[in-house]
Amino acid sequence: MDKYFKLSSLFLAAGLVFALSACSQKSDKVQEFNKPALYWYNQMMDEISTGFLEDADDTYISLESEHRNSPLLSTALLVLADAHMSEEEYELANFYLDEYIKRFAYSKNIDYVRYLKIKANFMGFVYDLRDQQLVEDTITQIDEFRKTFPRSPYTPLVNTMSARLYMAKATLDKEIADLYERIDKPKASEYYNEKVKKSWVDPKEIEPVDTPFYRYPFEKNLF
Repeated sequence: MDKYFKLSSLFLAAGLVFALSACSQKSDKVQEFNKPALYWYNQMMDEISTGFLEDADDTYISLESEHRNSPLLSTALLVLADAHMSEEEYELANFYLDEYIKRFAYSKNIDYVRYLKIKANFMGFVYDLRDQQLVEDTITQIDEFRKTFPRSPYTPLVNTMSARLYMAKATLDKEIADLYERIDKPKASEYYNEKVKKSWVDPKEIEPVDTPFYRYPFEKNLF
């Protein structure tokens, strides 16, 4: 009995030491300030590489606050955007991309950044029957991208995303047309069917959205 009691006490003490150490490290980080830009940047990179993305966000705030004109800011924004995209946190990725566009609108690689923003929106398009506004917004961004950067090397990738988004939009319009047909509103149904016909998508090629069984009641209730 004494043996088990000693082991339990040992594990409890070790856990307490670990917790106090973690709190101490967190407290030390909170108190850090007035550091060189490279210090903050390297710390941010370490936190991203070890999976502490929230800490990296906080460290970027320190970098941006203390060194607003640092050349490291542009790279830091892109690194954070990419890290959040890897974690499927597309809204946060878009936040950093928007910040980059706001600060560095005339940089040489601005077409790449705008491509990443389109990609983040596209990757964030999860529910075919719920994200219609995101589809519309992304299509608008794609049209602007084509006009602004007609010779960009990222145009083929943007075109591929555009094709799939137009297919999604046609699917949505077809779902709405079918809804109006079911509730006996032929004029409304005809209006949306015409929208499908005017798209370059052949209505016969539109496949029904494959809705998982656990989402089916919620998705279908929308239409």
